[in-house]
Amino acid sequence: MQSQSPSLGEFALIERFFKTQSQAMLAANKNSIALGIGDDCALLTPNPDEYIAITSDMLVEGRHFLAGANPEYLGHKALAVNLSDLAAMGAKPLGFTLALALPAADPQWLEAFSKGLFAIANTYSCPLIGGDTTSGPLNICITAFGAIPKGKAITRSGALDGDDIWISGTVGDARLTLAALRHEILLTKSDLDCVQSRMHQPNPRIQLGMALRGIASAALDISDGLLGDLKHILEQSKKDADVFLGQLPKSSTLLKQESALQDQFAACGGDDYELCFTASSLQRSTIEGISNALDLPLTRIGHILPMHNTEVSISLITSDGEHLNDIETAALLKSFDHFA
Repeated sequence: MQSQSPSLGEFALIERFFKTQSQAMLAANKNSIALGIGDDCALLTPNPDEYIAITSDMLVEGRHFLAGANPEYLGHKALAVNLSDLAAMGAKPLGFTLALALPAADPQWLEAFSKGLFAIANTYSCPLIGGDTTSGPLNICITAFGAIPKGKAITRSGALDGDDIWISGTVGDARLTLAALRHEILLTKSDLDCVQSRMHQPNPRIQLGMALRGIASAALDISDGLLGDLKHILEQSKKDADVFLGQLPKSSTLLKQESALQDQFAACGGDDYELCFTASSLQRSTIEGISNALDLPLTRIGHILPMHNTEVSISLITSDGEHLNDIETAALLKSFDHFA
């Protein structure tokens, strides 16, 4: 983050890059936001018949993104990963706060960062309502707020015996992009161009989450790897599952890779930010209708089973109908760990 422009003070920084750009959205959301940036707290005024959903995610340079990453992409992704959590609960975005540690208050970097941040904020009508800035290693922390009608929140604990397991979109492209950037594999420029937005600018499935209220029995977003995240649903619901590897939806770019790598990236690659959800088989036609209405592929990849032991189990089944052994399964079930 190098610039020849003079560094800004904290309050000038907030005023120039964040407060001014948030004003229009705050005015548009005045029925649910009583007070935004400028006081000790933001004030939300939700309908008494709603829950407020709150989520917080942190992006740390060197851990969640590479040093020197495009700041416009970072602005988008920092908010997108929080909106994805709201989507998984079926929440409608209300607003967010931003805590930002910067090595230097570089106006050029901040201009690009705020551009990406407010582009996605405007797309989902989710205004910035407060936060904090300080000097330090680059660290972006967002807390997002959403509203859900009472009784309609989609949690991880509602999966039932016999439920279908679904996922939205495709999986594995973010991990494929990371592999290319790390020079673990070689992608052509055109192939990299096709997939890298999945890693840098994910699309939170807000409309899908809201459409699944009263239909999905459980849900979460895929951030640390499909199978590892699916285990969270199983643990909360006290269930097991069968998953068909051949049914995992993959992009045409991922399908160009050798089959073992395809399965690994699709099954346990992180940063996809698609939704994984469960629903009764009686809901299949409804879910297919949602897929058509949103122009978003929704794919059945398995089903929920009764829990047989004290620990949850995912049985992985190949396209040939063969069950992977314990060692093969364990390799695919390893998801991202922030402290590994």
